[in-house]
Amino acid sequence: MKRINVGVSLITLSLVMLGCSSTKISNLVVPEGSQNAIVATKKKMPLTEEQKQNWGHYDLVKDSIPGMSVDMAYEFLANKKGETVVVAVVDSGTDLEHEDLKPNAWQNPKEKPGNKKDDDKNGYVDDINGWNFLGEIYKENAELYRIIKDPSLVDDETYKKAKEAYDEKVKKAKQLKFQYENILHAVKNADETISKQLNKKDYSEKDVENIQADTQDLQRAVSIAKQMYGFGLSSLQEAIDELTKLVEENTMLLSGDTIKKDYRSVLGDDENTMETKFYGDANSGHHVKSESHGTHVSGIIGASRDNNLGMKGVATNVKIMALRVVPDGDEYDKDVALGIRYAVDNGAKVINTSFGKGYSPKSEWVYEAIKYAAEKDVLIVNAAGNDSKNIDEKVTYPNDAPDLVNEISNNFITVGAISSNYDENLVAGFSNYGKLNVDVFAPGVEIYSTTPENEYAFKGGTSMASPAVAGVAALIRSYYPKLTAAQVKKILMNSGSKLDLDVIKPGSASQTNPNGTKVPFTELSVTGRIVNAYNALRMADALVNKKK
Repeated sequence: MKRINVGVSLITLSLVMLGCSSTKISNLVVPEGSQNAIVATKKKMPLTEEQKQNWGHYDLVKDSIPGMSVDMAYEFLANKKGETVVVAVVDSGTDLEHEDLKPNAWQNPKEKPGNKKDDDKNGYVDDINGWNFLGEIYKENAELYRIIKDPSLVDDETYKKAKEAYDEKVKKAKQLKFQYENILHAVKNADETISKQLNKKDYSEKDVENIQADTQDLQRAVSIAKQMYGFGLSSLQEAIDELTKLVEENTMLLSGDTIKKDYRSVLGDDENTMETKFYGDANSGHHVKSESHGTHVSGIIGASRDNNLGMKGVATNVKIMALRVVPDGDEYDKDVALGIRYAVDNGAKVINTSFGKGYSPKSEWVYEAIKYAAEKDVLIVNAAGNDSKNIDEKVTYPNDAPDLVNEISNNFITVGAISSNYDENLVAGFSNYGKLNVDVFAPGVEIYSTTPENEYAFKGGTSMASPAVAGVAALIRSYYPKLTAAQVKKILMNSGSKLDLDVIKPGSASQTNPNGTKVPFTELSVTGRIVNAYNALRMADALVNKKK
């Protein structure tokens, strides 16, 4: 599972810590009354706390913040009634006991809780909120390491490429381990310095911003903390945890222990055959605090909008189905395929897939599941990935085009991430892009959402951009239920905000080009657009009323 590309960002940070015109927005193919306007460049002001927590819902024309116009969408929906839509979150598990998610937790209407029986005869016992295909597995190897351990998983050509990639990783591991250890030392010192200054271990980004740094050590600590927040990390402790993992990963690479680990055996399932399909347990909606990804994703989609708690999700009239298939490491294709099929068979109309990897030995199983979802009129919203790469050239899985050109279905939409900066830094530096394989962009930097045990945090990644779009899709399917998944995808793509803006291409910065290369925003995706909820609903309304 690839979240924000912390490793690359922190290597960049190490170089710092260790010494080392007017624009316009035009929305095409949208009904009269949609937002089409020239936006004059305004002096950039720091976001208020409220804006930081809600910027993805704002409107570019009204607020000068490139959000999805969600607040305007609800003004348009006033006095309209929608129907309930089930959204499946295929992820790391979701804390559906969270105060902001519990009212919107999906409950299997055909299953009786806790009787240890398969009441609905679907093969899954007590699947009240979904299913946990991982059981008690939380850590996993990257797919690359599994291939190196068992070359029979792939063809000779794929293994050759994987072996070259693995050998290169091992070659770099010593240097990376040294760098991460140095950064970890610096971040730990910064955390200790700030904790001592504030006289508390748990402090917020706002606490750091309010520090009057009157010593060199304190100035350095505050600078490091601010950079960590800029990478989408919620605290220095989270940075310490991520760095510790990176040190351990490179230590294991050097020792050869990486490919020796076998996490899957405790599950009692053979991941390389579909002869067994019923494994794991029902604990998909009650999850451990350390694995908060799925809870954060779920809040973006469907945190309660009317309870005056924490935050508001994009979608109303939504029920969240929790499917746990993604560990800390790469997911198995079998779990992904079965997770998608479970969602389809149990009533989901939208599926969010905020995960990805570079190798997929059983990709045909996932492609078959995607086509199955298309046959059953289910939309899949997918994160583009966080490797700062062009996925027209370097494949990432899952996807809907095995040859990176021809799509196998019309129900799969891939989403890149933007920040709140309406300037050259609009596109997240970590986001993947592709004129053929990334369909749209959406807010995905410093996104505020739910985390386990009734907590909230800022996180970043295309993992956060995808559920924002899934939420808009759920809104369309709620208020305009006669529209098909293919039509909803087309609406999401054609109604977005199309920007005439040059942005820094992700991954283009280098020693010789530290500021990166600017390209037109329109060149980074199929549509060149940011999803816009207001425009999407107006287009859906026009399409439905035109049909009548």
